[in-house]
Amino acid sequence: MFLDLRADAGDDGDRSPWGSFWFSPVPFRGTPHSVTADAALRLTAVYACVRVIAESVSTLPFSLYTENDKGHKTPNRKHWLYKLFAERPNDFQNPMEFRETLTAHLALKGNGFARIFANAKGEVTDLIPMNPDMTTIEMLGDTNWRYRYRHSDGTESVLTRGQVFHIRALSLDGVVGMSPIAAAREAVASGLAAQDYAMRFFENDATPSGGWIEMPGKFAKEEDKKLFRQSWQESQTGRNRHKTAVLEAGMKYHAVGVSMKDSQFIESRKYSRGEIATLFRVPPHMIGDLERATFANIEQMSLEFVVYSLMPWLVRWEEAIKFSFVGDDEGINVKFPVTSLLRGDTAARASYYKSGINAGWMTRNEARIDDDRNPIAGLDEPLRPLNMSPSVKPQAARQTLAGNASAASGKPADPSKLSFTKARRLTK
Repeated sequence: MFLDLRADAGDDGDRSPWGSFWFSPVPFRGTPHSVTADAALRLTAVYACVRVIAESVSTLPFSLYTENDKGHKTPNRKHWLYKLFAERPNDFQNPMEFRETLTAHLALKGNGFARIFANAKGEVTDLIPMNPDMTTIEMLGDTNWRYRYRHSDGTESVLTRGQVFHIRALSLDGVVGMSPIAAAREAVASGLAAQDYAMRFFENDATPSGGWIEMPGKFAKEEDKKLFRQSWQESQTGRNRHKTAVLEAGMKYHAVGVSMKDSQFIESRKYSRGEIATLFRVPPHMIGDLERATFANIEQMSLEFVVYSLMPWLVRWEEAIKFSFVGDDEGINVKFPVTSLLRGDTAARASYYKSGINAGWMTRNEARIDDDRNPIAGLDEPLRPLNMSPSVKPQAARQTLAGNASAASGKPADPSKLSFTKARRLTK
């Protein structure tokens, strides 16, 4: 289906079944290394996967809190780091746009870069995204490197490690992240070739891709053959397209070409889409492939996306932020909470809250805050089920022991030290 029948032929605009258009080299055929990350975005499956990952990461809230030695967390919205990632990362992007840009770079090209600008206090005030295609990492040693960035005006900047916020995808050397497109060029090139073939097929009005004419005799001269071919081609192209052809001298036309059904074109495109989804570890139903999705498993597949697909990207962000901006002794931690994505439907969420409140490990105000509701005074104490309370309270236990000791010694018990029931019984 994707063979180059005449690799030396050029496209002269002829769209007839035997025209040179159909025999020109198919893009990316035999040259998978020409597939770049930007070219891969032409493939709808690649664009959909990158968009799902980037938008999912960028829409989650950013949480910064101070954590003590016992694990108690106190939200800290006054810290400059919270303002940087939750309010204003730079002068031209909001937090969602900034995270979406860097995550798209990370998912598509394996690296996300942002230049760091700080004030005199050492507080970072701006993070400016850097195009990975314009960024070069120059090794200065086994564990030291610098960044060379080429600006749009042609100038260059040499930046140290402390001047660049760098997030990496899977890396083999710990310095440069691997591009998923570069790691699977052949799979992406196959999908692009199938997509380009479909475009060519329908541009030619879905007609077969070639044919030949049978005649009982032969032309007297080679020039006659060329003239006949030219006249036949003119009668079937341009304004004469779809007009009835008339063959003379016992000639017969035989169509040659592989049909879409014979070449399993639809199956090949489905296979390519599945490979791309596997490459980005995105459930197929999230890029529009509902062939294997059912009402019974689609919710579970969505939860698996959060746990196995989205979580590694979020952890990369969290660890990169802590490594670049948080000191070892500050007690600051950052998080992208995914609770809202794991809550499930309304009935499941109500059952979850009810279980936590009744068991005592969640307060009613914690449930209200988690459900985006304002807290109410008096609902901060956890409930304790009666069947989980101690069978004997400490004070009552001491009084019982005192009464037992008095009975054993033969001395009358002091009513003031007994429970109300026992004291009333003794005083009768």
